[in-house]
Amino acid sequence: MALGISLGCAEEAPPPPPPPEIAVTSVVQRDQPVTLEMVGETRGSIDIPIRARVDGFLDGMHFKEGRTVEKGQLLYSIDPRPFEAKVAEADGHVAEAVTAVAKARADLDRIRPLAEMHAVSQQDLDSAVAQYEAALGKRQAARAQREQAEIELGYTKVFAPVGGRIGITEVRIGEYVGAGVNSLLNYVSKIDPIRVRFAIDERNYLKIARRIAARAGEDTEGPGLELTLADGTMHEHRGRIVGTDAAIDAATGTFTLEADFPNPDRVVLAGQFARVTAVIGERKGALLVPGRAVNEIQGSYRIFVVSAEGVVSMRDIELGPRVDRFRIVEKGLQPGDQIALEGLQKLKDGMTVTGVSTALDELGNIVGSAEPSGA
Repeated sequence: MALGISLGCAEEAPPPPPPPEIAVTSVVQRDQPVTLEMVGETRGSIDIPIRARVDGFLDGMHFKEGRTVEKGQLLYSIDPRPFEAKVAEADGHVAEAVTAVAKARADLDRIRPLAEMHAVSQQDLDSAVAQYEAALGKRQAARAQREQAEIELGYTKVFAPVGGRIGITEVRIGEYVGAGVNSLLNYVSKIDPIRVRFAIDERNYLKIARRIAARAGEDTEGPGLELTLADGTMHEHRGRIVGTDAAIDAATGTFTLEADFPNPDRVVLAGQFARVTAVIGERKGALLVPGRAVNEIQGSYRIFVVSAEGVVSMRDIELGPRVDRFRIVEKGLQPGDQIALEGLQKLKDGMTVTGVSTALDELGNIVGSAEPSGA
């Protein structure tokens, strides 16, 4: 009797395991701006090299490297003594020329009445006139040489042509500078606004150009641009396109644009890499899914839909642009569909799971979960 009871218990089948729990979320439907992201490099809205225009020994630096300088601020000074000597020499030539003009004028005034009385020949008068005019020409040349000497003396002081941030000096006090050697002294970069140069392909250029043309009546400066910095933070000021290349580069198939962004705090410096984001359109009632829910197999995209009863069905989908951590779905899904977020490698078409509803924020990040949504 005891043996029979033991055999009966051994023949009972164990209960089936419960369906696996799978995180699911609803397909997001919303009006979605379509953006284009481009990688660019920052530069000053004005970048001006500071060069020496006369030869001489550098005898003064009047700024702190890497700081902001004002327009007209004295930056460098070159030993002025040789140029002061040239000005003094030119002053002497001008004085000689002025004296020569006075003498020639006096000679002409004395000879002209005599010529009218035929006391001297016409040749003597012509010679006096010629000497006077020659003296006037020499005086003019002497004054021009003096002016040139003063200009060169002025070049011994180098001033900031624009306000902006000045870099590390290329020369030091005591070095010989000039047009032939060590002419480049420094750079001044105006970084408010900061300029970003970036390139796009021909197809995306057409999208941006059409959007600017469509909004020409309401926004002559085109759509606002956003700037994302190297640390992932968003620059707080929007920018606008201020310049474009004349043509598409046939070798690379790209088109170069430049945009200015206000930079009042001068946080962004020239030479940084940044991402520029432009709105190129809007999808009404677009369907979006998290990128982590999409399974790619040899260039095809699939997603697992979980019904209210917990039945899994695999769908082929067509994807559109990326939006943060979401992807726009062109075909294959309907509003309200529940899709699997995790364990995609273990899911099969037709299997039964327990869907655990999972909340996402606007960027596609998981923020929490709720009770199971399927049997």
